[in-house]
Amino acid sequence: MNESPGASGWAAERGEKWRIHLSGMEAMLKPVDEPLIRALQLDAPCRIADIGCGGGETALEILRQAPAGSAVHGFDITPSLIEAARARIPSGERAIAFDVADMGTAVPEAPYHRLSSRFGVMFFQDAPAAFANLARWLAPGGRFAFAVWGPQAGNAWVTSVRDAVAETVDIPPTDPDAPGPFRYARVDTLLHLLAQAGFGGLDAHDWRGRLPIGSGLPPAEAADFALASFSSFSDLLAKAGDAALQAARQSLTARFARHHQDGSVRMDACVHIVTGTRP
Repeated sequence: MNESPGASGWAAERGEKWRIHLSGMEAMLKPVDEPLIRALQLDAPCRIADIGCGGGETALEILRQAPAGSAVHGFDITPSLIEAARARIPSGERAIAFDVADMGTAVPEAPYHRLSSRFGVMFFQDAPAAFANLARWLAPGGRFAFAVWGPQAGNAWVTSVRDAVAETVDIPPTDPDAPGPFRYARVDTLLHLLAQAGFGGLDAHDWRGRLPIGSGLPPAEAADFALASFSSFSDLLAKAGDAALQAARQSLTARFARHHQDGSVRMDACVHIVTGTRP
């Protein structure tokens, strides 16, 4: 996950790769849902938009925890992920919906009382325009909570993969300010963009925990999952050939074995939970 995909790339091959590995990715990221939803302060029935909703897991969890009478609408730029999310809506449930949207330009039918995003706001091609647009999505007095990755040094789930791959192939440098998972590792960058967009009451705190790689996988299978689903690394290894893949797999399996307990490989993570309001 070291790549810098723009909207078009994410909507195409990157989004499709996410869909293929959806269950494992969602199991890995699920621990972040609770601190994110808590930060939304769902204290009354409201309309909630989940930005970059992926396969819909977080949006569905928000609906389960929101007061009765609330409604949740998930948006993602990848059509296949929206199809997967729609397939998960319980029969007869009318309080949740999912739609394809580019948040840089999409216009809501009506403002929302809450905006949420679990790792969805780092990939905007034009971040200032997208955040300015999101400010228009939020009703006056409304609140948002966004989860973004903290520094790579605090995220062993990715540095372990990076280091294993780097033993085999050269990993090219990336622009830290370009669209990508660690774009807002320096949280002040995001806070500045949000202030420019017109949001107020800005705050950020870190959640630290351990993420299961895949879902209850032993080290070798967890290594296979990571090398297949973390797009930039899998792309580099695909170009390097099978010998490089097997060497990286062996190294990563050994690294993961040191963190295997209770039937799962669990790695340290640091996540910025950023909140604010629309004045």
